[in-house]
Amino acid sequence: MFSISQDFAPPFKLIAPFFIIGSLFYLASVAYIFFISAQNISMLDTKILGFVHLFLLGFIMMTIFGAMAQLVPVVLEVGHFGVELFYAIWPLLSIGTIMMAFGFFSYPMLLPFGGVVVLISIMVFIMEIFLTIKKVKKFNLVMKSILLSNTFLFFGIIFGLVMALGYSGLIEADINALLRSHVFLVVIGYVTITIMGLSVVLLPMFGLSHGFSTKPLEKAIAMVCLSVLLVVLSSFIKSAFLEYAGYMLATLGLFMYFYFVQTIYKTRARKEIDIYAKSLIFSYFSLIASLIFGIAYIIFGFEPLLLSSGWMMFFGFFSFAVTGHVYKIIPFLVWFEKFSPLVGKQKVPMLVDMLPKKSSSAQFVFCAVGVIVVAVAILLQNDALIKAGASFLFVGALAFVRSVFYMINYK
Repeated sequence: MFSISQDFAPPFKLIAPFFIIGSLFYLASVAYIFFISAQNISMLDTKILGFVHLFLLGFIMMTIFGAMAQLVPVVLEVGHFGVELFYAIWPLLSIGTIMMAFGFFSYPMLLPFGGVVVLISIMVFIMEIFLTIKKVKKFNLVMKSILLSNTFLFFGIIFGLVMALGYSGLIEADINALLRSHVFLVVIGYVTITIMGLSVVLLPMFGLSHGFSTKPLEKAIAMVCLSVLLVVLSSFIKSAFLEYAGYMLATLGLFMYFYFVQTIYKTRARKEIDIYAKSLIFSYFSLIASLIFGIAYIIFGFEPLLLSSGWMMFFGFFSFAVTGHVYKIIPFLVWFEKFSPLVGKQKVPMLVDMLPKKSSSAQFVFCAVGVIVVAVAILLQNDALIKAGASFLFVGALAFVRSVFYMINYK
């Protein structure tokens, strides 16, 4: 296990807005699903693009940025280069995300402006992280993964801005060629590698795992990084061989990552299957389902298979990995700030006491059912089913928002 120190942790008031706003964007992105039709659904449908950006930027990226504000200095054992910069990141990212969602939904001219605002917020984040990492003298696996993932994010956002300018008609751009690179750089290069890299810290810490090898994770990250480079290169030289080689390498890397997670699960000392463990189990099986759908799409060329793969990756893998960790991270941060100074002076709550059991359980059950129903709806191209799945997800998202506010305001 990697050493963890709270000596460099920023104040919780800095991080709380990221989790609060992220949960609200999660609810908004679920509500957005009601406006999507399963009939003739396509990856290039503007409503789909709006939904993806609302979910990915507003919920996933917002929450990851908040978690990274806490975890990066704690894991690297150095102070932030400029911790105050995080006070500017969440308002800019929120405004940019809303502008881009409306831009895709019905006002294309908003896209370049929203894209620029998102670009500024993410560039501030990347700059701060890079300058913080610069203070570290010895690199480990976590630091390498953070460095690589943020480098991919930098180029992914640049490509995204060029696409936004092209989509709005301000410049000429080959959107189809850039789209593949943009998606792979951001989704696989940043979000996936960030989750993979932080797994070696968070999973053993919360599961009390010892005695496992990190070699499978090192190989998995190397394969996924190489796959991103191959797919991006294929976009520019128009090589189908490199493109599919990248897809297959990413698939192998993610299966290797699943093997690493399974190893940690088997070596854990904490055997309790709590909401955290349930969320991660559903998350990783969603990852496997996403990979299977993706392989089936390559074989059969049926686009709903690709959409189902993306859905299971986003709302199955990413969403449950993030919400599961939120149920661990927020109580710990609140306890550390509010109650750790009172230890030995008066009775303080346990971390488990700070978790809302009913709303967290409701979130898991309703969201898990919703994810499965929507995946089936996409495959069958059935509007009634997609609305039914969205209804389950909406109830689960409301429960998640309630849980976040409960944990942050625990007294």
